Amino acid sequence: MSGTDTTKSTGGTSAGRTGTDQPRRGRADKAAAILHAACVVFGRDGYSRAAVDTIATEASTSTRTIYNYFPGGKEELFRSVMEWSSARVRDEQLARLRRYLDPQRPPHPRDLERDLLALARAWSDLMADFRDHFLLVRHILVEAGHLPADTVQAWQEAGPRAVRREFASALAALSDHGLIDAHGDLDQVATHFMALISPNAVQHSYWGVTPLPAEEIDRLIASGVRAFLRAYGGAAT
Repeated sequence: MSGTDTTKSTGGTSAGRTGTDQPRRGRADKAAAILHAACVVFGRDGYSRAAVDTIATEASTSTRTIYNYFPGGKEELFRSVMEWSSARVRDEQLARLRRYLDPQRPPHPRDLERDLLALARAWSDLMADFRDHFLLVRHILVEAGHLPADTVQAWQEAGPRAVRREFASALAALSDHGLIDAHGDLDQVATHFMALISPNAVQHSYWGVTPLPAEEIDRLIASGVRAFLRAYGGAAT
C-alpha cells in the first residue's frame, strides 16, 4: 500500500511540474516570436516608421497581445529587441573569437595572420547569418538622435562593448607572447581591428542589403588584417 501511494504521489508531482512548465514555455515562445517579428519590422522600416500593428501582423498575433507582453509599447519593444538581438549576435561573435583566437593557446607567429583572417571572415559571415539584426543596427546609426539615449547605451553594452572587452583580453595574450605590440592600449587595438575589417564590407554591401561576392569580402578583409599587422605586429611576427 505504501509503495503504491508513493508512486501515485510522485506521478502527480511530476504531472504538476509539467503542467506548470508548459504555460511558461508557451509564454517564452510567444515573447520570442514577437521579438523576432519586431526585429524584422524595425530592421526593414526603422524605429520611426515601424508600427506596433505591423509587428503584430508579422508575428501573427494581436496588438493587444503585444501590449500584454510589452506594456511600454513601441519604445519598450524596441529596447527589448535590441538587447535580445545584440545578445544573440554577441554570443556567436564570442564563440567564433574563442574558436580562432583562444587566449589559452596563442598561435605560432607564422600562423597569426592566418588566424586573424579566419576570425575576421567568421565575424563577417555573421552579416548573412543575422541579416535582420544588422539591418536594425543600420537604422540605429541613422536614427540615433531620435532614439532614447538609454536604449542606444543598452544596445552598446549588450553587444559591441562586451565583444570588444573580450577581444581585448584575447589580444592581451598575443601581446604577452610578443605577437603584437599594443602600445599600452588594448581596448584601442581591439577597436582598430574591428574598424579595419568591418566598415568596408559593411558599407560596400549597404549593411548586407546587396551582399558582396565572397572574393571581394576576402580581399577587403585581407587588406584590413594586413594593415592591422603593419600597425601592431610585434617582435615575434
